[in-house]
Amino acid sequence: MQPNALLDALLAEAGMSHAGLAAHVNQAGRSRGLALRYEHTAVSRWLKGQRPRGQVPDLICEVLGGRLHRPVGLDDIGLGIPGRQTAHATRLSGFVDRATALWRSDELGRPAQLTAPAVTGTPAVIPVWEWENPPEDADVSRSGTLRIGPEHIEILRAARSHYELMYRRAGGMATRARIVRFLGSETAPMLRGSYPDDVGRQLHRATGSLVAVAGICAYDSDAHGLAQRYFHQALRLAKASGDRGLGAYVIALLVNQSLHLRDFRQAVAFAEAALRAAGSQTTPALAADLYAMQAKAYAQLGDTAAALACIRRAETAAERIRPGSEPAETGYVQPGLVNVQVAEALLSLGDLDGAHEQAAEAVGTPAHDRGRVHRLAMLCEIQLRQGEADRAVASAAEMAERAKGMESLRLRDRLRVVREALLSSGCAGAEETAGLIDGALRVPL
Repeated sequence: MQPNALLDALLAEAGMSHAGLAAHVNQAGRSRGLALRYEHTAVSRWLKGQRPRGQVPDLICEVLGGRLHRPVGLDDIGLGIPGRQTAHATRLSGFVDRATALWRSDELGRPAQLTAPAVTGTPAVIPVWEWENPPEDADVSRSGTLRIGPEHIEILRAARSHYELMYRRAGGMATRARIVRFLGSETAPMLRGSYPDDVGRQLHRATGSLVAVAGICAYDSDAHGLAQRYFHQALRLAKASGDRGLGAYVIALLVNQSLHLRDFRQAVAFAEAALRAAGSQTTPALAADLYAMQAKAYAQLGDTAAALACIRRAETAAERIRPGSEPAETGYVQPGLVNVQVAEALLSLGDLDGAHEQAAEAVGTPAHDRGRVHRLAMLCEIQLRQGEADRAVASAAEMAERAKGMESLRLRDRLRVVREALLSSGCAGAEETAGLIDGALRVPL
């Protein structure tokens, strides 16, 4: 049995104890002529995944709906028929209930969330298709107890900047618990609050941007199923906001994850969907990153012509980037990022000289420590392949120093790959530099 996170989240929102729900269900049952004698232990079993019998699921909906002052269906409490959803659950309010349930479940640290694999095939494609195609959300206004205004939007934007900076400095593993706690304690009440359509659009946009960072942190923690669920949430929130550019940014995150999971055809298809659907709302920075990632995917698929064409498009888009004209989300597309992406594509195509030129240019461009670790790792790999052992050792040493203090499984993967490549090369200084990398890896996460 899987824990019923939806019911758990609604109980928390309603401020109702296990014993309180049991008592209210017993009382509601009496009005239907049922002699129920549930206690808190029964509710605990429901939360662990046991399905109550007979009319009890409907009674739970009745009790929680009355307390929350809104319709609550079986799908909303996690007791719907598998594979079938009610019309109510497909509405934005139903999505919000499911999203906040995931945040609560993640905050509680349930192992199933962290170990779940990313879905593939149709389940992976549907959220992108639904984002790209009608129907749109005609009205995202909502009635609730907390009145939402511009000051709440600013809180969410500030939180996103704060946690993104923390991620870059300390890594996703150190940041994820904090951002998930913020989503549950601060963001969820805002989504359930009261706001008109125009404020609601801004609220869903700010929330989607913040949820995307939570997905990045989960990805960095190697929790790919969880990361994917956050990205899908962010995509749904982007659709509710009406901001196609934000949706294209979220899809870029899904493209990056697809590349890591070696689903190269999906990476190409998702990037094409983002570029097609966002159209003029695709900023130069985002276009440059999407084309560069497509180039990497095509290179892995062995399609040299398509990879080179995407490289040219990425470089052309990068030339149009103007500082200060990009949204906060595309701030990660710093000078040198496209170069290191192109270097990786060229390396896959066997063009060592071209890859070295691009990687060297990327390393020669200022970047935050996290980005610099990836750039140095790429340069080191190319230098080793070209027989430039001394330079490779120097690149690896700086990489190890920059990675200190970051709690990131993705960076650790890069460090281990470089370490093995150094030791396999047998070059002078390899063992000493491998020792430096061991130092960065020594502290368990």
